[in-house]
Amino acid sequence: MEQEIKQIDRGWLEGAAKTITFIVTKDCQLACKYCYLVGKNENERMSIETAKAAVDYILDTRDFFNEESVIWEFIGGEPFLEIDLIDNICDYIKTQMFVKNHHWFNSYRFNFATNGINYNSSKVQNFIKKNWTHLSIGITIDGTKKKHDLNRVYKNSEKGSYDDVVLNIPLWLNQFPTSGTKVTISSPDIPYIKESVLHLYSLGIHEVNINVVYEDVWKEGDDLKFEEQLLLLADEIIDNGFYKDYVCSFFSETIGKPMDINSDNRNWCGAGRMLSIDAAGNFYPCTRFAQYSLRSKSARVIGNINDGIDKNKVRPFIVLDRIVQSKQECIECNVASGCGWCQGENYDISETGTISQRSTAICKMHKARVRANNYYWNKLYRKLEIDGTPKDIIKRVKNNPSFC
Repeated sequence: MEQEIKQIDRGWLEGAAKTITFIVTKDCQLACKYCYLVGKNENERMSIETAKAAVDYILDTRDFFNEESVIWEFIGGEPFLEIDLIDNICDYIKTQMFVKNHHWFNSYRFNFATNGINYNSSKVQNFIKKNWTHLSIGITIDGTKKKHDLNRVYKNSEKGSYDDVVLNIPLWLNQFPTSGTKVTISSPDIPYIKESVLHLYSLGIHEVNINVVYEDVWKEGDDLKFEEQLLLLADEIIDNGFYKDYVCSFFSETIGKPMDINSDNRNWCGAGRMLSIDAAGNFYPCTRFAQYSLRSKSARVIGNINDGIDKNKVRPFIVLDRIVQSKQECIECNVASGCGWCQGENYDISETGTISQRSTAICKMHKARVRANNYYWNKLYRKLEIDGTPKDIIKRVKNNPSFC
């Protein structure tokens, strides 16, 4: 029955949506070596009472939560460890949006990023069937078995999880054929980038969202190894025509240019414009400001289910822009566009506990990506012109990087 379900494009306006994240558990079957969640445990689990109180506050505070749409997101740890709780929360959300005649009632989505281990369980599949028309699910698979098992290992063990995850990829893609996976790159797995992206394509995953970790884990020479892998990947994608049907987020025409601060001084990160809730009912500007995400700083709480949101604690996040938190060399960098940061990581590495000190740990990695990115687009355009591709198609490629 589940095999016959197909996701369709519903024109979801995610750009106009508020993201509200429930940290339903801090437990996970895995202990991924690059995971930023340093405080995972089996004890902190959200209660249905806490979740209901959060939903009530959010739906009743329409002047603050006035976006056109909403993404109700559930994370852990591994969220599907708490599928019964999540099912109850989602039922309550739908009921209350209807009862309160809320404008989100027909403009919402439930969103999940899962490790995929128990994706095929009957409870998870029943939840998918029940909420099909308002559901997005991504399964994280890092690439080849060697790449995946290098980091994504079971807790209290060095056993990799690839074999258990890959079994569920066909079912997931049958149900969510347009979904992409998220790949994380840290220093040890740079040599496996090219083969891992191609492997994910071979599994039928058409969109590979891939990024390097923002933490300061990079070693001397990693940027050159990174560039080499991206150049090899670019050749494979272009020479074999993968650009026609597949996406790799490392290659984008929008990156590697100077920033026009006068026209675009926006903050890279959305912290403060989203909301996260933990098991104790505390509110955070992002999950990265909860204690289990921080190595050296205390949690940054902006409210709770009893007292609501303290707008004075949100204001510093809202006024953040690129200039406020960047060094002059970053502002004037000739390849600044596309170079990002995590606000929580900025806070965690700061000397004074400020959120306005930008981490630059990925500087060399970004520049390496830009060099490879330039190679990719120059080679692709030459190929399209040599092959006699009509100019209107080439123009579409240039104007819409996601076309490739």
